[in-house]
Amino acid sequence: MALRSARDSQIFIIGCGISGIGAAQKLLHHGFHNVHIIEATARSGGRIRTGRLGDNIIEIGANWIHGPSKENPVFRLACDYQLLDKESMSEENQAIDVGGHPLFVPNWFTSSGRKLGLETMGPVVEFFMKLLERSQQFHDSGGEPLPSVGEFVKAEVERLAPEEWKEDQTNIAVKAAMINTLLKLECCVSGTHTMDDVGLGAFGMYKTLPGLDCTFPGGYEGLIDHMMKELPKDLVLYNKPVKCIHWNYTKNGPSGTSFPVTIECVNGETFAADHVIVTVPLGYLKKHQSTFLSPPPPLHKLHSIQRMGFGTNNKIFLEFEQPFWDEDCELIYLVWEDETHLADVVSDVKMSWIRKLVGFTVLKPTERYGHVLCGWIAGRESEHMETLSEHEVLHSVTQLLRIFTGNPTLTPRKLLRSQWFHEPYSCGSYTYVAKGCSGYDIDNLAEPLPLKGSNSKSLQVLFAGEATHRSFFSTVHGALLSGWREAERLASHYTPASGSFSSKL
Repeated sequence: MALRSARDSQIFIIGCGISGIGAAQKLLHHGFHNVHIIEATARSGGRIRTGRLGDNIIEIGANWIHGPSKENPVFRLACDYQLLDKESMSEENQAIDVGGHPLFVPNWFTSSGRKLGLETMGPVVEFFMKLLERSQQFHDSGGEPLPSVGEFVKAEVERLAPEEWKEDQTNIAVKAAMINTLLKLECCVSGTHTMDDVGLGAFGMYKTLPGLDCTFPGGYEGLIDHMMKELPKDLVLYNKPVKCIHWNYTKNGPSGTSFPVTIECVNGETFAADHVIVTVPLGYLKKHQSTFLSPPPPLHKLHSIQRMGFGTNNKIFLEFEQPFWDEDCELIYLVWEDETHLADVVSDVKMSWIRKLVGFTVLKPTERYGHVLCGWIAGRESEHMETLSEHEVLHSVTQLLRIFTGNPTLTPRKLLRSQWFHEPYSCGSYTYVAKGCSGYDIDNLAEPLPLKGSNSKSLQVLFAGEATHRSFFSTVHGALLSGWREAERLASHYTPASGSFSSKL
């Protein structure tokens, strides 16, 4: 077989999200020059997507830099590219550690049109957050008493609430309803249908970084634009959905060289490769697991793809003429007073999907966004919402807000919503560690093919993306770090201990 130097290795990256872009940058930095990204759509960025509602910039996909501090590579890049405001980059902002739950100033509205005060609701939030913190401790201590976070939290509320709330008997029903609202909010944070699907023992695997979560004044896509400018113009092949990756498969190239991998696109085009880095979302892998790789991956890898959770969390943006919320308000909670039985799902998705809409974040600062709210809804109710017309969604949300504010004339001016479940190359929003899963499942997802110890040429298919990062799954920084990790894996494969860059082909 004709030998090629390492620098000549044909490397293809599937998916032009931040993971794929990061991998490409790192590979070029290491001296590889035959690097290409194959992207199914016409755009870069993947689940980072910035849009507009009228004149306002809004994030249809990724919203915040979670934990903007020195340890976060997305924050470091955003600072290098000067994409953040001074406050977000300040030492004080980087030092604040909120354990992944920013302390937003809230307004609470109920289904009887009442506005609740901090004295009633503050202690409920505190109580709930303590239970969530305890849910995260079983990862290190072991001995999970129940299979899921939802079951644990609900059991603890039943056990502790009578004592916790005995001083304020008048509001017991509304406090129970508030727990449901907080459980629904946690579904949005985890990207799951119900917290009963999130594994209790694995819940603490997710690690938070210090820093008060911040946003990009010019939109998250600005980060993608800057990263793309550092790549050669022709590196990305757009509008080429991949049908199948044939690995352990020798194809002879035009000059008699052989390649172990062939990428087959939906349009019939094929590409021969030495290495392929797959960065597609877990939702896509789940949907196409029987056809995307040929031969199929080993059973333990397939089982981990099946077991791991991947859910939908959507946003519904509304613009108003005037705010109905307090000036300092950053988060609006909706509390259904008749929901006193602990549950974070609705009994009839088609009829009652709107009840899963947990509340809204207020886009700040007002000078930049005007009066815009971002509503949050997760799970199957969220997936059903995607199937409705924009007019139907606007009507439902308008009725909802009129009930909760007690204002029968309240009318949003504009609406825009995300539809991540029906995005054909995402099939949902992001990863969570489901009931029965552990860190080994994430390791299995990240494991390259063929497996170690086989006689085949190694590192034919590598895997990156947020689902493959053990402690930062579901985040942009997890996606970026995983892309870098796989690029480094290839670089070290070609760099013997002496440090010289030679061929191991």
